[in-house]
Amino acid sequence: MTQFGHDSQGRIIVHRLGHVAIRVQDMNRAKNFYQGLGLSLVWDATDWAYLRLANSNNGIALLSPEYKDAGPHFAFHFSTKEEIELIRLQFIDKGYEVGAIHDHRDGTSSFYLQDPESNWLEILYEPTEGIHSN
Repeated sequence: MTQFGHDSQGRIIVHRLGHVAIRVQDMNRAKNFYQGLGLSLVWDATDWAYLRLANSNNGIALLSPEYKDAGPHFAFHFSTKEEIELIRLQFIDKGYEVGAIHDHRDGTSSFYLQDPESNWLEILYEPTEGIHSN
């Protein structure tokens, strides 16, 4: 494997499905449910929350009806911002429509695109220390 998670042919190598984001109607009810399954609340805002699995950096994002920055999706996590910048350019070169890279309030950066079946996915840089708590 070469730098930035690519193989010798330059194909993107995904190492981690980092999170799934789902739309919820009642944030408190949803947070309580997932905390009851052992997930830890890492980010808690009025419009979205992030819960992490025990002994893992993987998690679930809960999106309230008021959250408008993204809809339900899944995310592949990468360890450098340069990596997602390169991946974004590769998707553009292949003719995919991709969003701009955005820096998020939790310390991550990402862009969104749809796969050929119209499923939304996020390509996300997560700092080595993980997602910041608020």
